[in-house]
Amino acid sequence: MALIMKYIDSMHHYMDKYGDPRTKEWPLMSSPLPTLALCLGYVYLVKVLGPRLMENRKPFQLKNTLIVYNFVQVVFSAWLFYEIGVSGWLTGHYNFRCQPVDYSNHPKTLRMVHACWWYYFSKFTEFFDTFFFVMRKKSSQVSTLHVIHHGCMPMSVWFGVKFTPGGHSTFFGLLNTFVHIVMYTYYLFTALGPQFQKYLWWKKYLTALQMVQFVLIMVHAFQLLFIDCNYPKAFVWWIGMHAVMFFFLFNEFYQNTYKVQKQKRAAAAKKREAEALLLQQQQQQQQQNGHVANGSANGTLSNGTGNKAADYYVRGDLPAEMELTQRPATNTHTAAQ
Repeated sequence: MALIMKYIDSMHHYMDKYGDPRTKEWPLMSSPLPTLALCLGYVYLVKVLGPRLMENRKPFQLKNTLIVYNFVQVVFSAWLFYEIGVSGWLTGHYNFRCQPVDYSNHPKTLRMVHACWWYYFSKFTEFFDTFFFVMRKKSSQVSTLHVIHHGCMPMSVWFGVKFTPGGHSTFFGLLNTFVHIVMYTYYLFTALGPQFQKYLWWKKYLTALQMVQFVLIMVHAFQLLFIDCNYPKAFVWWIGMHAVMFFFLFNEFYQNTYKVQKQKRAAAAKKREAEALLLQQQQQQQQQNGHVANGSANGTLSNGTGNKAADYYVRGDLPAEMELTQRPATNTHTAAQ
């Protein structure tokens, strides 16, 4: 126990020495432990406690709640994108190749620092995505990818706000908030009901957009390994490897979801074509059998009569009915003679 307390004290000393003094007194910024506890609590709640509580309950509908929540998230993400943009990236003030952290108290700099903290806070509001899945018993949506992504993000962003609020790493926030505008717009249309399904054809492109986001973040972060820039290399690796991990996780999700679905649709289409072809062949066979049966019946009647007449002619005798028809003609001919 004493060893643990000693480690915690040394950690706090390190935080006080190297942490940004501008964010030191802000909510949840004094220590990483509250953020870590919230992340672990989130994982326990959505993977263990929540499913257990919902096991014998009917799923909640939450339609109106989801509409309001997703609308708020769209507005919140748009505001964050605007704040991060006008504080540097969209004004020409920030350099995409190298942007050191500005530790001054300039108003525009402080605006970026505040935007960083609100971006950190937004990672907690995104926990409700999973809470609603659990309450609606959408267990397939509470995937490993989903839980890892949401569970890791607050802790990852905490270090940025604590040590480097602003500068090169905020490019991550700019891209991520833009993607969230698109993503929560999609969720909003989904929550509005089936009548909006025709506007949701671009679902798979949303996952592709997320993967493009991580590729851009990788390139933007790792370029500092080859450029002399006054930015901590540790954060370069942290952000870059974070993007690499999520790129492969999202790519696996994309392959499993959309590629497999495409293969299933292709297999189903081939099966339908084979069944239609088989049905067509059966119908043609039935029609041919019908023609043969009719032809055989007519042919038997015709051939049977003809064969009888020929048989009688060869033997030299005639059936009684044929004799009766022939006698009047014979008598008339004899009388004429």
